[in-house]
Amino acid sequence: MTVEKRSPVVSILMPVRNEGRFLPAAILSMQRQTFTDWELVAVDDSSSDNTARILADAAAGDKRIIVLQNPAQGLVPALNYGLAACRADLVARMDGDDISHPERLAVQINLLNSNSEIGLVACSFRHFPRQVLRSGMLGYEKWQNSLDTHDKTVADIFVESPFVHPGVMFRKGLVTEIGGYRQMGWAEDYDLWLRLAAGGTRFARTVKPLLFWRDRPERATRTMPEYSLESFRRCKLHHLQAGFLAGVESVVLAGAGKEGRAWRRILMDKGITVSLWVDVDPLKSGRILHGVNVVTPQEVSPKDGKLLITVGTRGARSGIRQWADSAGFVDGTDYICVT
Repeated sequence: MTVEKRSPVVSILMPVRNEGRFLPAAILSMQRQTFTDWELVAVDDSSSDNTARILADAAAGDKRIIVLQNPAQGLVPALNYGLAACRADLVARMDGDDISHPERLAVQINLLNSNSEIGLVACSFRHFPRQVLRSGMLGYEKWQNSLDTHDKTVADIFVESPFVHPGVMFRKGLVTEIGGYRQMGWAEDYDLWLRLAAGGTRFARTVKPLLFWRDRPERATRTMPEYSLESFRRCKLHHLQAGFLAGVESVVLAGAGKEGRAWRRILMDKGITVSLWVDVDPLKSGRILHGVNVVTPQEVSPKDGKLLITVGTRGARSGIRQWADSAGFVDGTDYICVT
């Protein structure tokens, strides 16, 4: 008689390719978790370094580690292959070059178990090594960790990806119900967050940083075209057209700078025109930009149409939101911040 193996409480999904340099530390950080009822599903995407040997040795010494081989199909197929193999109802993501705090799994599981309405728990995180970080990445870290409630996360979800992918834990059923990961020409994780949000998934975040996200030149977010600014814009617009901009033929753009012009181009590609530009720069107001008037904030109101805020200046978003709110625009209904 065959005895079916009991499923663990959480499955750790870790796709890897040529991560031999940092992989042992990543695996060790999971083995040092205070919560021990887990399985690690590692998907080797045809590595050419010593990754396969490291995984084989780890699996031989720890029966909780399962190694799958993927025939060099890329990240998204590896993620879906591994996700299908995960036996637990809860799935934690992890990458082969990052480090998880020992309490990570315990805290995320507790948050999910204490509130059945929560579908995804992200980790607050810290970049490392700190000495190589530039202001942009430090600003991103500070912004993302500030999204400590569901409402804050949803309000800023079109600004930038609100979660570090290897730091999330989610209910597997929610992800499989919407088709898992997709290969769309843009970041597969951001696409997933936007689909989960559109479906009503509630988000939470750990207060304490429980993921240490390694910054290095060869990281996927720096090297893959799916993570370029243009790809992120296209991803945002795709999802906006499924909701906020459904059926919309023209918009008002707040911000007549470089980012606003980039948004105009992709909007035009989808048949959406710009009816007005809004800018606080007195040198721009009163001018014509691409055949459209540039006006001051005092000259625009919700009757002028849906408003996309494209101002990319760091720290300016809160002030722009205050202006939009005071002018009668409703966040998420009349306007959305996309930068």
